Amino acid sequence: MSAPAPTLRAARSTDAGQLGAMISDAVAAHPWKPVLHSGAEDIAHAGQMIARGWVTVAEAADGRLQGFLAREEGYVHALFVTPQAQGSGVGRALLDAAKEAAERLELWTFVANTQARRFYERAGFAVMRRGDGSANDEGLPDLFYVWEAQASPSMEARG
Repeated sequence: MSAPAPTLRAARSTDAGQLGAMISDAVAAHPWKPVLHSGAEDIAHAGQMIARGWVTVAEAADGRLQGFLAREEGYVHALFVTPQAQGSGVGRALLDAAKEAAERLELWTFVANTQARRFYERAGFAVMRRGDGSANDEGLPDLFYVWEAQASPSMEARG
C-alpha cells in the first residue's frame, strides 16, 4: 500500500524552521558537501525564500512537511525532500507542479549528487553546461540542467 499523495501548498513563514532543518540535514547526509552555514542560517535562508513567495511545500496528511521546492519564475533555487519521504513521489509532485507553472525550468546540482542527477534526468532535464566549482560557494563541480515543455501536436498543427 502506497502512502497518500502529499498536499502541495504555498509555504508559510512558520514553515521556515522545518525547511531550514531539511537543508541542514541534507548537507549533513552528504559527506562530500562542505558545511558552510549554521542551522540558524539555513532557517533564515528558508525564511527569505518563503518571504519572496518562491516556496511550495509538500505536506503529509498528518501535517508533517515532507519536502519543498523554491522557484523564482523558471529558476529552481532548491528542491529538498526529507529522507523518510525520498522515493515516495514527493519530489516528483513538487517538480511536476513547477513544470505546470513554467514553460522552462533551470537549475544547478553538484556532480557528486548522483541521486539528484538521476532524478532530474528521469524527469526530462538535460545537462546544458558544466561548472568547475568556481561559481558556487561550495567550490564543487556542478551541472546546469534545463527542462523545456514540449509543444503538443495540436499546438504544432495550428502553428
